[in-house]
Amino acid sequence: MPQTQISCLWKQPDIADKYRTAVSLHSHTNQSKESLLFIPAYAEKWPLLRWALKEQCKKSVRPVDFSQAYWTPPLPPKVAFELESNQIEIDLGLMSLVSLTDHDSIGAPTALRELPSPIQIPFAVEWSVPFDGAIFHLGVHNLPESQAHLIMDDLAAYTSNPSAPRLLELLAALHEFPESLIVFNHPLWDQHCLGQSKFRATLDRFLQSCVQFLHAFELNAMRSWSENKEVIQLGAAWQRPLISGGDRHGCEPSGSLNLTRASSFSDFVNEIRREQLSHIVFMPQYAELLGIRFMQTVIDTIRDYPEHPVGSRRWDERVFHMDFKMGCYRPLSTLWKAPPPYLGQIFSIFRMLENTSVRHAVSFTFGGKSELHKASEIPHEVIA
Repeated sequence: MPQTQISCLWKQPDIADKYRTAVSLHSHTNQSKESLLFIPAYAEKWPLLRWALKEQCKKSVRPVDFSQAYWTPPLPPKVAFELESNQIEIDLGLMSLVSLTDHDSIGAPTALRELPSPIQIPFAVEWSVPFDGAIFHLGVHNLPESQAHLIMDDLAAYTSNPSAPRLLELLAALHEFPESLIVFNHPLWDQHCLGQSKFRATLDRFLQSCVQFLHAFELNAMRSWSENKEVIQLGAAWQRPLISGGDRHGCEPSGSLNLTRASSFSDFVNEIRREQLSHIVFMPQYAELLGIRFMQTVIDTIRDYPEHPVGSRRWDERVFHMDFKMGCYRPLSTLWKAPPPYLGQIFSIFRMLENTSVRHAVSFTFGGKSELHKASEIPHEVIA
């Protein structure tokens, strides 16, 4: 039977002392293309933002199609790797294992292995899996080096043209690699807003079909504790171990890690796949109000990074829209002379949260009312 131990570092500050290694799974770099469809969905909840968005779209010299746009996280692969490994090695005093999983891309591990001083990081990806109107995300870690790029071609072909029989073939093939790990990332996230009933029915069909090839379900550090509690129940129902996932897109290191006595990623995979043992530790940042952490990610995304290579320093160089005349994606910085003034006003409000006093005030005001996140409810120790 799978056995997962769940701890909180702020309640058990010495918990890592029993272990040799900590593992950071599921975080993103500037190689990841992130959808902008959340903007109109978010605007629907806020009348003023909806009105502002509508007015600006009217003034646009080009059609605004959020389905034809994407943004990239700010951190290059090496900086992202160092952020994750430093949290483990400096804050916990453990050996670090880091697996970066960009959306449908292994660009980050490829780039790190090609540095003058190569960083031997697993080939890993967050694979987008369309299924019956939903999209599920699978973290596929430690692909065999000799086949990684060919495998990515096969995964991309399925994402573009999904087929239930082909999905089973691909998952079975991935499962056959004994040192690879397939994680069901944030399994309860209804990305396409199908609605609770329809999404749960689709999720159930997906698991009935594919669960034999899924090695663990993720407790996600950017999802609420109430949702993660439901994932714990889901794991128990389908007899799968749970595993950590930071889902970092900004500059805050992952809010959950796995503790292990393994000394290599392959040994860690063996613990999860065969021994079905997992120890998740939530880091102190998970105890902060989730809404503030999301806003901090926005701040990280819109910040200037003068130390980055030319062409990726400003936020509008990291947001891309389809140029219909040219038939290709181009950064927003090439499609306008300067960002609209109203964006600067909105961004200035977000940046206020970087002031510690403002941050504490917002946490105090909304922390007791928010249903997004109640990390204080996590017991001293959970065995799932």
